[in-house]
Amino acid sequence: MKFKEVYFATTNLHKFKEAEKIFSKYGLNLKHLNFKTAEIQSENLEEIAKNSLNQVLSQHKIPVFVEDAGLFIKVLNGFPGPYSSYVFKTIGLKGILNLLGKTRNREAFFLSVIAFGSPSGEQKIFTGKVLGKITFKIRGLGGFGFDPIFQPKNHKKTFGQMNVEEKNRFSHRAKAVKKLVKWLLFKEKL
Repeated sequence: MKFKEVYFATTNLHKFKEAEKIFSKYGLNLKHLNFKTAEIQSENLEEIAKNSLNQVLSQHKIPVFVEDAGLFIKVLNGFPGPYSSYVFKTIGLKGILNLLGKTRNREAFFLSVIAFGSPSGEQKIFTGKVLGKITFKIRGLGGFGFDPIFQPKNHKKTFGQMNVEEKNRFSHRAKAVKKLVKWLLFKEKL
């Protein structure tokens, strides 16, 4: 790897801790850069992540990545999607459960998009996706955001009922971070 350390620009310490555990498993040093970006309004997570990365790189000439994620609920036509953070802050878990009511089709997925950039101008995108469903009630106090109502496919627990190590085995963010790490280590073709 050509970088001694890589920075994760985020104000969300939960996200940082999840990524840090993965980096340390591979013997890599991940540093936290507490950086708040002005998030553009877009339906496209990749566009949002690239824009945020460029904001960071305009002020910091370091190897750095940003991550944007969204919860996409099928019966709600992908809502809240790229607006997940805002929706969580405004209507929260109960608001999503109320929107779904007794609807039987609760299929959903989480999508994570990482945008990495280096001082040389190199930029790369990594994505991770996990399929699952929205539960009928809040289950678990762990994680953050919509974790207590999202149950990954073929699992009995919600992300909110899992510890970080458990969640990192298959979460959307873990998948994207692992792709980034492998690329950093091996310049693996993705």
